[in-house]
Amino acid sequence: MRQLSLFVLLLACNLIAAQWQSKYESKMLIDGNDTLHYRIMYPKNFHEGGNYPVVLFLHGAGERGNDNQSQLTHGGKLFATDYLQERYPAIVIFPQCPKESYWSNVDVDRSTYPVKLNFNYKDGPTKPMQMVLQLLESTIEAPYSNNDQVYVMGLSMGGMGTFELLSRKPNTFAAAIPICGGGDPESVSIYADKTPVWVFHGAQDNVVNPLQSMEMVSALLEAGAHPKFTVYDFANHNSWDPAFAEPDLLPWLFSNQKKSLEND
Repeated sequence: MRQLSLFVLLLACNLIAAQWQSKYESKMLIDGNDTLHYRIMYPKNFHEGGNYPVVLFLHGAGERGNDNQSQLTHGGKLFATDYLQERYPAIVIFPQCPKESYWSNVDVDRSTYPVKLNFNYKDGPTKPMQMVLQLLESTIEAPYSNNDQVYVMGLSMGGMGTFELLSRKPNTFAAAIPICGGGDPESVSIYADKTPVWVFHGAQDNVVNPLQSMEMVSALLEAGAHPKFTVYDFANHNSWDPAFAEPDLLPWLFSNQKKSLEND
């Protein structure tokens, strides 16, 4: 009887997961021999005459692959509940980075932990980042996208990608949320006065050193920006769960609109 009850419980959990995951359509962007898998969720009662915010979410290294599903593991449900869909109707995109690559152009030394990071923005974007840029551009060019409310979020490897995207598209994003990531501090001046940023990190993170986020925040402050910065004293690398639980997270995100009408 206990085994039957456990089976029924697991089945119910899988059905609930399948319900919210099915809200994200499975799609692919193909560029020559390269493919970017992505999932996209449109608002309830979506119509092409509407005007919807766009949220781009970049996953971490553990969710890389080509199953076009793993990237929803962290953050996918955040936007997919009925309540949040009704309160914040938006187009939400979760691309998936191939297993062998990264969002950000960065050399990662995993011989010691926390890992050592060397960012190489000057060498241009990685192929997955190039394709994310293509996907983003085609999305915001659609008549139903609100170009004054385009947002980017990411965790770990995706937090690094978030910082890099800000430097590559400095006139695009209305707000950004990099979680337990890092970036090139010398790149922030180009977007510091344009894009509000809320940075999260765990003080006990032994994968990506919290100093990586602190360096980016310091650079933003030196550039005249006023970033929000939340450090969880209790958190290791998983600072995304407490970040997702912040009651002001999505209200803050969607309250921001692009400061300049100029678009790049």
